[in-house]
Amino acid sequence: MTMNFDGRVAIVTGAGGGLGRCHAMELAARGAKVIVNDLGGAMDGTGGSSEAAVRVVDEIKAAGGQAIANGGSVSDVQGAKSMIQDAMNAWGRVDILINNAGILRDKSFTKMTVEDFRAVLEVHLIGSMYCTKEAWPIMREQNYGRIVMTTSPSGLYGNFGQTNYGAAKLSLVGFMNSLKIEGARNNIFTNAIAPVAATRMTENLMPAEALKRFGPELVTPAVIYLCSEQAPNGVIVQAAGGHYSVACIVESPGIDLGTDATAEDIANSYAKIIDLAGAKPRNMLQLSQQ
Repeated sequence: MTMNFDGRVAIVTGAGGGLGRCHAMELAARGAKVIVNDLGGAMDGTGGSSEAAVRVVDEIKAAGGQAIANGGSVSDVQGAKSMIQDAMNAWGRVDILINNAGILRDKSFTKMTVEDFRAVLEVHLIGSMYCTKEAWPIMREQNYGRIVMTTSPSGLYGNFGQTNYGAAKLSLVGFMNSLKIEGARNNIFTNAIAPVAATRMTENLMPAEALKRFGPELVTPAVIYLCSEQAPNGVIVQAAGGHYSVACIVESPGIDLGTDATAEDIANSYAKIIDLAGAKPRNMLQLSQQ
C-alpha cells in the first residue's frame, strides 16, 4: 500500500540540506504540506540565513507541492513557536514533527569547552524539546501526531571527539521513551532514526568511498515510515546505505545474589551478570513489579 500524506502537515527542522531536505522533499511529494525550517548557519551553529530553506521550498513548489520556509532557531523558544504558528496560520494543524536540526563541535573531551558541550545540547536536545513542546498540545487536541527524533550511532555506541554530540543524541532516546508512553492514548507516536549518511556534517568524518555509498536519500524511507499512520511507537530505526535495523536497550537475565550481596559476589558472578543470552527489552511497569 502506497503511503500517502494528503491532508497532513509536517514540520522538518534543519531541512535546508542533507537529511532534512530529503525528508521534506519526499513528504511533499507524497502530498504533505511542509514547513521547511532551517536557520542556515554554519555546522557549529554560528551565523544564519533563510536562503537554504527558501531554496528547498522553491524545489518543492516547482514539483507541484506546498511548503513554507521558516528561518527560526530550534534552540530559541520563539523560533520553535514560529514554526508551529506558520503551520497553524497556513493550514490549521500539525501532524508530523521531524526533529532533525543539529550542529557539530567535535573535539576531544580534554580540549572541549563547556560552551562547546552546552551549545550542542541546546540544539539537539533542548531544540527538539522546544519544538515538541509547541506541537504537543495541538497533536493531543487532534488525537493524532507523529514525532521523529534524530539520534545517532555516536549516541548509541560512542565516538571519539563527540562527548557533547553523543550525550545529546542518546538523551533524545530517553526523551522518546517517555513521550511514547505519554502520547499513546492520544495516538501520538514518537520514534527515532539513527542515520549514517553523507551530509555536510559528516563529510570530514567519513572516507570518500563511504560518502559515495551513504546518500541521505537512503535514510528517508525509514523516516517516511515512522511518520506514517502505520508507524510503530518508541522504536529506534538505524539506516545506513540501504541497510535498516532496529537498535534497542535490553537487559540480561542476570542473577539474584540476595540482599546481602557483596562487591566480591558481583566480581565472582560478573560473567553471569553480563551474559546476554535471553536478553530482552524492559519497561517501567515490569521494573515496578519486581
